[in-house]
Amino acid sequence: MKSLLCYTSVFWIVLTLTSCQNKAGTVNEDLVFRYNESANIQTLDPAFARNQAIIWPCNQLFNGLVQLDDSLLIQPDIAKNWSISEDGKQYRFTLRKDVFFHKHINFGSDSTRAVTASDFEYSFKRLTSGQLASPGAWIMQKVDSFKAENDSVFVIDLQEPFPAFLGLLSMKYASVVPKEVTEDMHHNFRSHPIGTGPFYFKFWEENVKMVLRKNPLYFEKDANGVSLPYLEAVAVTFLPDKQSSFLQFIQGNLDFISGLDPSYKDEIITEDGVLREKYQDRFKQISGPYLNTEYLGFNLEDQGIAQDIRIRRALDMGFDRKKMLMYLRNGMGSANVGGMIPKGLAGNIELNSKFNPSLARELIAEYKKETGNIRPTITLSTNASYIDIAEFLQREWQKLGIDVQVDVSPPSTLRQEIATGKVTFFRGSWIADYPDAENYLSLFYSKNIPPNGPNYTRFKNENYDVLYKLAYRTVSDSERTAIYKEMDSIIAAELPVIVLFYDRAVRFTHKNVENLGINPMNNLFLKRVKKQRG
Repeated sequence: MKSLLCYTSVFWIVLTLTSCQNKAGTVNEDLVFRYNESANIQTLDPAFARNQAIIWPCNQLFNGLVQLDDSLLIQPDIAKNWSISEDGKQYRFTLRKDVFFHKHINFGSDSTRAVTASDFEYSFKRLTSGQLASPGAWIMQKVDSFKAENDSVFVIDLQEPFPAFLGLLSMKYASVVPKEVTEDMHHNFRSHPIGTGPFYFKFWEENVKMVLRKNPLYFEKDANGVSLPYLEAVAVTFLPDKQSSFLQFIQGNLDFISGLDPSYKDEIITEDGVLREKYQDRFKQISGPYLNTEYLGFNLEDQGIAQDIRIRRALDMGFDRKKMLMYLRNGMGSANVGGMIPKGLAGNIELNSKFNPSLARELIAEYKKETGNIRPTITLSTNASYIDIAEFLQREWQKLGIDVQVDVSPPSTLRQEIATGKVTFFRGSWIADYPDAENYLSLFYSKNIPPNGPNYTRFKNENYDVLYKLAYRTVSDSERTAIYKEMDSIIAAELPVIVLFYDRAVRFTHKNVENLGINPMNNLFLKRVKKQRG
């Protein structure tokens, strides 16, 4: 405990010392939002924002053409409006003229300058350059060309229609960055980013602390015309132990925590997923759908028992999802699963409880009688993080007459074996990269079988492929949603995967934090957050 107290003291000393731009010389702690990041942040360059730990601070530092609201609807950002051609292949964005980069000496005497369409042309060229080797270059795969028509008009032409394209542009990879700074050999953009966001970079001692300060030039305002953000600063600590960060939250040194870690989940919520009574006068619990589908996948090219649809159906209906969620995840998740598309996305289908052990036994008995295989066996490959779920399923399925061996591998090894088809039955999860169901349905398109894509189940269905290509050409949201539902119904019937549950995001905040909200991407946006005096 002594080390934690020292850590906190050093943090606030540094925060005070690095607040010289505040007129009073110090930060008003009532207007500082504090959170802990247990994972290591490798960079603050949005071109490398490949995981949540990097995306969260980049959300505060950068802007793109468009952004998402908490309902995952596309909203204007630096682009105040846009139009799409009738064939769905050309996007014309009209930019705001009041967006400025954070101050930097490289901008000259004014220390800043307005963003123009040429900045997006440069940023997208940088993103796709082989020299940079950005992991986000893939979002431009369907782009044929892009150009700044003038200072305020930016045009993108696609190779073929792709209705989910605006969702891709909402990702942090597509943020605008200034050429004067990124190409300065004396400036480390990775650790000293310059963007346009509601907060600007102030201080970062890697793996110890980070400070972002309010951007006084930020362009967005609230409904009453008040400039955003409301907060004065964001302070990030880097305690690797999640139980320690939970204790910091309980003691009031952090303003919120996200997610449930086994080290504290039973302490803060009940088995039904409700905030415990002893904390209800101090904290708020915020939860909602999270675009993460937890599943078990079958390698359909393997010649084992999973080739038989009766076995796949028996396994699918042979365990109680509600019981699994209650005992292992304190009820955090949706057990009424349909296909692969999770709750929170258009196209999701939900079915009532699939649990039917009697029918599962009948299907297994029929399989045994027909094949002569009186002891069907299958190996479930997983990693150590999901061993509790694997062992739960092992016990439930053995009651039905199927022997399940659980093979535990390191995550990297498991991913490689799944991609190369060396495992028969594997645990997986798919977190949406962008807010469109196509992100999930692409997992079953026959042309995406590895090494060409992420169809790790090797699923092939001619009707499914026809619908997949049809969805690309369908501009109407309602018509495309109907196609998505039909495709997902095929997955629910053919069962290349067993969907375990649709995940839920959960956050806990102190009572004095307002407007934090939650969204199905579990993104963190702080520009509208307020803090009242605690």
